[in-house]
Amino acid sequence: MWKPLKLTSWIAVAVVAWTIGYIYNARYGGELSWLRMMYEDKIALAEKVEAPRRLLITGGSGAHYTINSELMSEKLGIPVLNLGIDGPVGLNVILPSIIDQVRDGDIVLLIPEYLILWSEDGFGDRSAQFGVAIGRPGLGGVPPKQLAQDTLLLGTATLRGITKSTIDVIQKGQMTGYYSDGVNAYGDPAPEDDKRRTAEWWELPINQPITEEALGRIEEFRQEVEAKGGTLVLSLPWVYARTDEKSVANVEETAEKLAKIAPLIYDPESLNMKTDSDLFADTHYHLTPKSRTIRSKELVKQLRAIPELDFSNER
Repeated sequence: MWKPLKLTSWIAVAVVAWTIGYIYNARYGGELSWLRMMYEDKIALAEKVEAPRRLLITGGSGAHYTINSELMSEKLGIPVLNLGIDGPVGLNVILPSIIDQVRDGDIVLLIPEYLILWSEDGFGDRSAQFGVAIGRPGLGGVPPKQLAQDTLLLGTATLRGITKSTIDVIQKGQMTGYYSDGVNAYGDPAPEDDKRRTAEWWELPINQPITEEALGRIEEFRQEVEAKGGTLVLSLPWVYARTDEKSVANVEETAEKLAKIAPLIYDPESLNMKTDSDLFADTHYHLTPKSRTIRSKELVKQLRAIPELDFSNER
């Protein structure tokens, strides 16, 4: 009898250990927990805002940290909600995570980073764990093997994470993370933080165009949005980029292919490839608060120029 009891005891210990790790990683303390809470706050905002037409902006952190939704709402005359989350969640999971919020009449603006567009399978480092954390395991069609492995790892708190959280508690009295500041009533970062890069800047090379996998998924997303009565619009991201011949050619090819799926907005002269690092905060895609205002005014102008959107009746 002692052998089965011993095995049962080990299983019980493993379950308790995994649960503790899961609580830290996904519910409170770990980076994934802050991302989950930010996403849930954004979804709650979208569910609450009632209007004949809304602008829902989605993508990774290159959407979350690049716009001023309040300003855009004022200029367009319709509610604007920032539903951008995190690039490593992957395109195949980001898109289905927001599709349920699309209503008849809505405009959906997708601003994907190139790192998302380069994926060969549509998934990222956080795809499986994000789905589990928000209560939708397997969201986006995460392969069963990856789902099982990443779910198991979700119960393991890293030494680096625990150390950071411990220091936070000692110095700040609470645990914090990259996304722990929360969002405002429009889904934008709140407070309007200005995370600045401390390491030396370097221009991001655009080494390849969009993959066929990403193209196919965005085309499918357009169909899903239209089935809900919405309209999909695409935008090239602002990026601190290398403007060599190869990079420019890859962005041009990406733009050409995306424009065949849905209206695509960008600056045709710069291709949204920026060469001034002062526009950017801590990554090649995140903008400073001042730059978000500039970017948002540009987006408003570009959206108004799309005939089928017709903002003439808006205030």
